[in-house]
Amino acid sequence: MGYLLWIFGFIGAHRFYYGRQITGVIWFFTLGLLFVGWIIDLLLIPGMARDADHRYDSGETDYDLAWILLTFLGVFGIHRFYMGKIFTGLLYLLTLGLFGIGVLYDFLTLNGQIDDLNRRRH
Repeated sequence: MGYLLWIFGFIGAHRFYYGRQITGVIWFFTLGLLFVGWIIDLLLIPGMARDADHRYDSGETDYDLAWILLTFLGVFGIHRFYMGKIFTGLLYLLTLGLFGIGVLYDFLTLNGQIDDLNRRRH
């Protein structure tokens, strides 16, 4: 999944996926540090994946599917419907992801949201 999101890494998608929000925001606003950092990240993905595997609990809500839905359909709130957040899913659908701000918020917090859902269900 990290490699798929790396394709969009110049906006920081893979960094957000691996729980690296600060550098994700930096990549988002600098186009992956003018694409240089984006290329270097291709070599760093295995290490980021190992760190993320230790940090987040797997469970009923799948991280990969939620990230695919956020990355490609986030403005429509499909990832929120998937997580069972119907009200905010409808809100995103009607406001195009709260005018993009909600989508950026979810890039920053999606791993934590899924981790909370999975912990509550265990």
